[in-house]
Amino acid sequence: MVQQGDPANACPAVLLLDVMSTLVYDPFRVEMPTFLGLTFDELLAQKHPDAWAEFEAGLIDEDSFYSKFFRDGRALDGPGLKAAMAAHYAWLPGMQTLLARLVESGVPMHVLSNYPPWYEQVEQATGLSRYVPWTFVSCHTGLRKPAAAAFLEPAQQLGVPPDRCLLIDDSPENVHAAAALGMDALLFGGAEALTPQLRARNLIQE
Repeated sequence: MVQQGDPANACPAVLLLDVMSTLVYDPFRVEMPTFLGLTFDELLAQKHPDAWAEFEAGLIDEDSFYSKFFRDGRALDGPGLKAAMAAHYAWLPGMQTLLARLVESGVPMHVLSNYPPWYEQVEQATGLSRYVPWTFVSCHTGLRKPAAAAFLEPAQQLGVPPDRCLLIDDSPENVHAAAALGMDALLFGGAEALTPQLRARNLIQE
């Protein structure tokens, strides 16, 4: 776990929440390669190194992403892949309940996610916006974690100094980048581990 500051002495003013592999199951490692008839390592070797990041940043549209997906330019059943992934979006264990507790506590929360427009399928599957608005999604902001601006721009727009923000993210790189900017940052390890960390910051009660 990486954190900045003393959680016992300060309650964060706002929570910035990653989504995939933090709130919601990410089908990238299993369902995507399975649909393509590949192992995960084969997928990493054969996919274009920049296509997904460009799609997440809003630099290319869905059709362009499909045509660029493989390094060798071979055809991709893009709609089929999108549907296969959408079929597996689901809450991670305990996270819906934990978000409900945070809402009851009146904690301001915002999504801070690297994801393409497919986040709309995540919303359809989970209804995540009942708890957290999709405020900062990279396909709209053009900013991807771990770039400093991806953390600082949301803080500025919310009118909250970085040291009053708490990031929760499953990526060590993102957590370290946020902490380096003065944010309190937690590496997500499941709802059971996160609950006492939030309690220590006076964000939820017993």
